[in-house]
Amino acid sequence: MIRHLGVFQFKPEITEDEIKHCFAELCTMVGQVPGLLKVEHGPHQSDEGLDDGFTHAFCMTFDSFESRDAYLPHPVHQERVALISPKLERLVVLDFEVKSENTKSL
Repeated sequence: MIRHLGVFQFKPEITEDEIKHCFAELCTMVGQVPGLLKVEHGPHQSDEGLDDGFTHAFCMTFDSFESRDAYLPHPVHQERVALISPKLERLVVLDFEVKSENTKSL
């Protein structure tokens, strides 16, 4: 599996309702984009002080790098990019492969 992680810093004028709408639209991609298994998201919730101004995060799970690669130019994804990008000050996206040797559970 592939994890596609992102952090957003929304522009100050973007309302909470607009933010909720952005994430709701991200979630609708499950079932529309082949190989996209799950979307999780939420606001930053720590007093640690290491957020560097980022306010929200998301994590997408893909079944393979090939599915993630196909997602990037997929029209459904590009519609979300067009919706969300103008509302952002900054974003960071990182991807990694989930491997058993890098995983520990209770």
